[in-house]
Amino acid sequence: MSLSLRPIAEKEWSAWITLDEEAFGNAIPPHRAELFRRNAEFDRSLGAFEGDLLVGVTSVCSFTMTVPGGPIPVGGVTSVGVLPSHRRRGILSTLMTRQLTDLHERGEAVAALYASEAAIYGRFGYGRAADNLFFNITKRGPALARHAPTDPALRLRIVAPTEARAVFEKVFEAVLDSRPGLYARTPARWDAVLSDHEVDQGGAGPLRAVVVEDDGGPRGYALFRIKPNFTQHDVPDGELRLKELFGLDPAAYALLWRHVLERDLVTRVSAWQRPVDDPLIHLLAEPRQLNAGWLDDLWIRLVDVERALPARRYSAPVDVAIEVEDAVCPWNARRWRLTADASGARCVPTEDPADLTLPVTVLGAAYLGGRPLAALQAAGVVHESRAGAVRELSVAMSWEPAPWAGLIF
Repeated sequence: MSLSLRPIAEKEWSAWITLDEEAFGNAIPPHRAELFRRNAEFDRSLGAFEGDLLVGVTSVCSFTMTVPGGPIPVGGVTSVGVLPSHRRRGILSTLMTRQLTDLHERGEAVAALYASEAAIYGRFGYGRAADNLFFNITKRGPALARHAPTDPALRLRIVAPTEARAVFEKVFEAVLDSRPGLYARTPARWDAVLSDHEVDQGGAGPLRAVVVEDDGGPRGYALFRIKPNFTQHDVPDGELRLKELFGLDPAAYALLWRHVLERDLVTRVSAWQRPVDDPLIHLLAEPRQLNAGWLDDLWIRLVDVERALPARRYSAPVDVAIEVEDAVCPWNARRWRLTADASGARCVPTEDPADLTLPVTVLGAAYLGGRPLAALQAAGVVHESRAGAVRELSVAMSWEPAPWAGLIF
């Protein structure tokens, strides 16, 4: 099989959509395909062609993403797929390897993705850097605990989502730098968030919104849908499906959740893609009603270790020599000395003896500050040569709040 690799032209958009539908086994409605096209960066796509046939694809979205200490450029890898007729021929490996080389040559030190299958991307150096929770909350008795914060200056306002977009954008911009993993949203991505076609509704009705505000302006918002239902005895049994909820302070956050949890005729609230340190865990009157589950969120790849490690801040001083194993990006596979203090960080090649040895996946997993290294050491993934080196690096790379992207790209 002879393959050629090149960016996908806009005139080949239908072939790209067809490949995605075959690779992921779904049908993409026309309006979603259009939203996808508006978010696509054709010059950053990479197609594998067998003659004129598109048989594999991957693409990158140019993001500004928050990491510990502030925002940096990040390549958001998406739309990775191979035609089912062409699997197990090395096409995916060829695409992913070439893409990492392109990212490196472009000067992007960090890549991020959401994994359709968690087993795939570790072999390309991506580490599971963030997790998320999903809640299936049952309503019984008071929703929030007595200690839940309140502010008499706050008020709720029901709004039409399409008319309050500027409010949502203002709130989101205010929280953007507060949590590693959040990324700036383009107008096209906001279009996708607020899309309200019938297929978006999933039988749960139109998108609804509530804003919390005071005399100074908006302090938070929630986006949700409500699927009404009644039992055979005409008892209300509706479900509220939360899409997004952001608050700028504890009282605003609690008031939004109180509204969501106390909507009339609703007995269940489902919420996906919530951070693992969601304050709601500590606000519910009965925490067991969360019925929480745990999933992977962002996967991070350090494309250039030398530039990626100094691009973030560290929670404690650190001085370690790290032997990095990286079979895909050979420019990373060597020994590095990472030093950091309150004034900043530095990562340089060194010939000093290694304090610890680890695969590049581990650095990706720890990069956003939410993955302690002790468990990876216990799993035999990290090897320590100097006693205490793993703990030193783990403490330095830790960060609060926990990483979370909040929106799949």
